[in-house]
Amino acid sequence: MTAVTLSSTPALAPLLARGALRSPFKRPSPEADFPRDRLVLPGLRVDLARLAAYERVCGFAPGPADDADAMPVTYPHVLGFPLAMRLMSGRDFPLPLLGLVHTSIGIVRRAGLPATGEYELAVRVAGLAPHRRGTEATVVTELRAGGDAVWESRSTYLARHRTGAGAGEAPGSDEERRHPLPVAAEWRLPDDLGRRYGAASGDRNPIHLHPLTARLFGFPRAIAHGMWTVARCLAAHGAPEAARIEARFRAPVPLPGTVTYGTDGTGRFELRGAGDRPHLTGEVRALTP
Repeated sequence: MTAVTLSSTPALAPLLARGALRSPFKRPSPEADFPRDRLVLPGLRVDLARLAAYERVCGFAPGPADDADAMPVTYPHVLGFPLAMRLMSGRDFPLPLLGLVHTSIGIVRRAGLPATGEYELAVRVAGLAPHRRGTEATVVTELRAGGDAVWESRSTYLARHRTGAGAGEAPGSDEERRHPLPVAAEWRLPDDLGRRYGAASGDRNPIHLHPLTARLFGFPRAIAHGMWTVARCLAAHGAPEAARIEARFRAPVPLPGTVTYGTDGTGRFELRGAGDRPHLTGEVRALTP
């Protein structure tokens, strides 16, 4: 794998446009080759105004803009998104960017993340795998401070296409459907939530923005960003400073809509919709040395 050092954060709009133009020509397959570059951005500092907008839309309580104010545990994903888009919009990435669905994320936070700190950010594609509905790519994002690894995530993204039966996982187990967690809150999600989160995060995938653009990719309505759902749950749930978080996006959350947030006090959390349909399941655990 080749390390490619960047001098600045890539501009998202041209990357999204490039990915959109190339999407019709992609032929997704779990056996396809994928980019081997590891993109590295040193000397990264957080835009505090953008961070505050993200905290507002996700329900985190904004803190003072000083070293005591730590980034939310999900925010490094936003910082790494432009680098991920540079990789996934490239000619050598085999999955079409348009309609790509975020299916899971695993996060390890080893230390607090001061909002005014300086970081090194790195993103790479770890591989491809078959899924019952297509092909998934795994993207790894790493954050370092003073040479130490302080945060890492592994995200999977699904390109839907015809495939053999039996590959990958079902969207939710029978156990999850039968035994919902105790309800802690009910949230009404407005129809512009995808646009608001897209403005704060930079993720303007058309499936999240308007019913018309979502229908082009097989969704009857716009759907909420998976990363908004997990961030909103963690804003309510909280997480230890050193934590491991696993979340799987079980089914799309249509907008507008109403969801219930559940937790059992052991670290597990979930979002459910009409008919107790699980949309998101996750767990927070303290990271032990």
